[in-house]
Amino acid sequence: MPRFMGLVRMEEGIAPAPEALFTAMDDYVGKLAAAGHFLDGGGLYGTEDAVNFVVADGEVTRVDGPYAEAKEVVGGWALLRYDSQQEAIAAQQEMAQLHATYWPGCKVVATLRQVSEAS
Repeated sequence: MPRFMGLVRMEEGIAPAPEALFTAMDDYVGKLAAAGHFLDGGGLYGTEDAVNFVVADGEVTRVDGPYAEAKEVVGGWALLRYDSQQEAIAAQQEMAQLHATYWPGCKVVATLRQVSEAS
């Protein structure tokens, strides 16, 4: 069964999500987990404590957050398993719809990518 990575990008520094969204997401993730689709996932803290390692010209440089230039950051992630890409896409759209329904003032980009199974 193919695995997929779901990512939620959002503007950093906006008001916290409403409790109704957390409740709806808990119910949704519970449903996915019970069906064997949700493997792991969670929300991420802001970039204030983030650490980036930048590789350029054969050198590695550490850059600590916060990052003033960051407008959109990954706010959450999920590792998912579905029989088909079409099922995964439908599930990601449903998750995005939960954000539209319960947090209509936010701008979220919900991305779905298939995980490479190459060794």
